[in-house]
Amino acid sequence: MTVRGMVSGPAPLCHAGRSAMRDGGRELKTHVEDELYLEPSLDAAAIGVAVSDAMVTLSGKVRSYTEKQTAERAIMRIHGVRALINDLEVELPAESERRDEDIARTATSALVWHSSLPKHRIHVQVSHGWITLSGEVDWHFERMAAERAVRDLMGVRGVSNQITVSTHALKAEIRDRIHEALRRNAVLNAHGIQVTLEGNRAVLTGVVQTLSRRKEAERAAWSVPGIIAVENNIRVA
Repeated sequence: MTVRGMVSGPAPLCHAGRSAMRDGGRELKTHVEDELYLEPSLDAAAIGVAVSDAMVTLSGKVRSYTEKQTAERAIMRIHGVRALINDLEVELPAESERRDEDIARTATSALVWHSSLPKHRIHVQVSHGWITLSGEVDWHFERMAAERAVRDLMGVRGVSNQITVSTHALKAEIRDRIHEALRRNAVLNAHGIQVTLEGNRAVLTGVVQTLSRRKEAERAAWSVPGIIAVENNIRVA
């Protein structure tokens, strides 16, 4: 199960408030279903959607890990979604089944041939179609590039990214660099996001309108040299 976002506990509601929430939930469910139908690579009819307190739960079966990730990205774009539980199950068609040994060999080759990745510093393990990546890289973008390089391979049911980012010496202006990265991002309202540093770890707080913007703020923080961890406490309103 994949969970995205944060949801605070609900306050007591009167009858009118509960009715409005139900209406809002039905409207949000319609938006989610419409967004899934607009994705040409998905069989939206096979995906179940449930909405409760702005939390969306996806259920059902998809034909690849790529489809599972595509559905997740589609939902994170929708205004009003505060959290996402991705319970989609990857059920590979017979022609897409591959042995773990073949997946491991192909994944290793994809990493070696990737121009942005350090050679021989990322390790691959495969069990029942699930890829586990480990090792250490210098940058967060390398960590994410490694995951993208293998997640769409045939036969993959999921990816566990356990690659760590090595520690750089932090510069005095690193917090300013994070703020600058947030301000440069056309998608974000940087004034609504606060940044604090705890050693090499950046802590983000504030409010944004969508889960995708919350994730974009985290990506911007990761882009700054010296950051080895980002704690994303931004709320979606």
